Amino acid sequence: MATFLYRLGRTAFRRRWYVALIWVAVLGAVGFGAVKAPAAPDASNSMPGIESQKAFDLMEQRFPGAKADGANARIVFVAPDGQKITAAGNKKAIDKLVDDAADGSQVAGAVSPFQANAISKDATTAYATVTYKVKADGLTDASKNHLKDAIAQAKHAGLTVEAGGDALATQPAAGGAAEGIGIAIAALVLLITFGSMTAAGLPLLTALIGVGVSMAAIMALSSAFGLSSTTGTLATMLGLACGIDYAVFIVSRYREERAKGHTPQEAAGLATGTAGSAVVFAGLTVVIALAGLSVIGIPMLTKMGLAAAGAVMIGVFIALTLVPALLGFWPNAVLSRNARKRGRIKEGGTNNGGSRWARFVLRRPLPVLLLSVAGLGALAVPVMDLQLGMPGDEAKPTSTTERRAYDDLAKGFGPGFNGPLSIVVDARAAANPKAAVTTIEKKIKATDGVVSVSPARFNPAGDTAMFTAVPSTAPTDKKTQDLVKTIRNQRPATEASTHGASFEVTGTTALNIDMAQKTQNALIPYLIVVVGLAILLLMVVFRSVLVPVKAAVGFLLSVLAALGSVVAVFQWGWLASLLGVETTGPIMSLMPIFLVGIVFGLAMDYEVFLVARMREAYVHGDNPRQAVESGFRHSARVVVAAALIMMAVFSGFIGASESMIKMIGFGLAIAVLFDAFIVRMAFVPAVLALLGKAAWWMPHWLDRILPKVDVEGEALTQQSTIPPAPPAHDDTATQEPARI
Repeated sequence: MATFLYRLGRTAFRRRWYVALIWVAVLGAVGFGAVKAPAAPDASNSMPGIESQKAFDLMEQRFPGAKADGANARIVFVAPDGQKITAAGNKKAIDKLVDDAADGSQVAGAVSPFQANAISKDATTAYATVTYKVKADGLTDASKNHLKDAIAQAKHAGLTVEAGGDALATQPAAGGAAEGIGIAIAALVLLITFGSMTAAGLPLLTALIGVGVSMAAIMALSSAFGLSSTTGTLATMLGLACGIDYAVFIVSRYREERAKGHTPQEAAGLATGTAGSAVVFAGLTVVIALAGLSVIGIPMLTKMGLAAAGAVMIGVFIALTLVPALLGFWPNAVLSRNARKRGRIKEGGTNNGGSRWARFVLRRPLPVLLLSVAGLGALAVPVMDLQLGMPGDEAKPTSTTERRAYDDLAKGFGPGFNGPLSIVVDARAAANPKAAVTTIEKKIKATDGVVSVSPARFNPAGDTAMFTAVPSTAPTDKKTQDLVKTIRNQRPATEASTHGASFEVTGTTALNIDMAQKTQNALIPYLIVVVGLAILLLMVVFRSVLVPVKAAVGFLLSVLAALGSVVAVFQWGWLASLLGVETTGPIMSLMPIFLVGIVFGLAMDYEVFLVARMREAYVHGDNPRQAVESGFRHSARVVVAAALIMMAVFSGFIGASESMIKMIGFGLAIAVLFDAFIVRMAFVPAVLALLGKAAWWMPHWLDRILPKVDVEGEALTQQSTIPPAPPAHDDTATQEPARI
């Protein structure tokens, strides 16, 4: 492989105009396809295999014209102090709002609190429900403004009016200015690392081109493959992250080869043959992690994972072709200012910070190993108290109307009112459908933890009914989860008394509980598939049994410590105020999956780039301890820079107002911190120092079975020696050497 990539790098350098034009043409072609492609379909949140989804499907089938996932607005009214909501003036203002809200082309219906008896016992709080024919993202600005105007008029009458539901909900967004600061910090890190504006800008440029190609391709294929507008979110983030990383490693190796006296074209070939080989296998580990999301069984996650995997592969192709081509345009500009000014190139000295740190760990491997494991283990302890769920309006800032509506309803009607359970009764097989539904209503109403049950609503055929059961506890309370389990466990006895009817429990609360359980059940199989395939791949790369196992153990330590930190901050509330987290609660159901998948890919990036240099030094004659030091001398600075870039980018999400986005940003940033600076910089060298030669051991029978790939570039040492390049300031440095 190294020889093939070496020739590819030299060819891309020599034929730089052709390579650049090809990528411009590709970008233009997919961009044209994106413009001409039909609009992306609505995002599908289908969760096959769970009871809540089955109930939603039954509702849409049996209630024609009713959309289970249509937008809704719950308008909450609170009377002024000392007044009742039923006072004549207040009642008139509420009725006018309901009448105005119902007058809209996208409105399916609007129900007054006086019609639905939606008034609190003390008559200080009431709510009206407005339902729509389309999803929240399908509402027009005219429909939203119409509702906002009606609310404003009610406020002028003296009522406190807040809007819950998703019709007027603010859509989650990234960190805005904070995210921009993160990208600026990433650029600054690159500039400090390379000491050259060109060297700092080249990885950013190629990464942006890769993201542009990826996103345009996703948009072009959205209609054909059912990709929604949200599918590319993960692809953008990882395409940018990995694209920068891969370009950074190749540019760094190019500068190192130039320091050894190679001509620009030869240095580009050697950088692509050695660092490029690591890029290929690092990219494959990321693809494994992302494609493995299909194991979860959630279509949305599968599409996001495959789209992101495609973006990462495009990043790999760009790193192997466009990066060496651009180096051909600016062979000396990517060198440091001192190298260009003095005409003397010095890159990766024999005694830099990386080598000094490696010697420190090599002298004290056991204490460093124990300290790193103990520290990460302590941070992982909160995982034992992990509670999964989907934070709702209660997790939003108090500055939002959704949060204030949630609080007003909880105060007026009880904490469980914000998370009612929807019961769907299929009475088609019952002899007396109405009697069967009444029986199920009474049984569920008598269940401990149920405060009230609404009257059942039948479909036109009269064979299916829906009603709601209000719990006594909040939607995210553990007791609510237990209540759902209790109702479902009592189902056989309840259905037996109806003689043919059956029911299912759904609603947002039940859906969140089911999704949390589904992802929790899928986490272990996902880990087994992803880690198992990665171990096999790393065995091929490093020709070792213990190094891949060590990599997997280190990853598990870092991801568990990161997840434990997320629990400590967002569930327990430790340091929550520093991050602007106003309300603690359960951890987002998909957070462990996201954390495992994304961090695994990035962690294996650092593992491959760092340990590949150690393996290269070992194959070329260094003893195990010298190989560790050599790997750190050449790669530690670049790995640290790559980690700082990722942390800066991910930290930008912490500045978002949405708790879920804060959680994702914090979790990814802290995971990169643990993996890059504790696992790769402390745990890995300590383990390799203790293992010695055993680290690179592999049974002969296994060595014969596994395919051989020359990641270390050993075959490149057999290439004919190219005369050393002239000084960096000499114009002849850009001349092309003889072709292969």
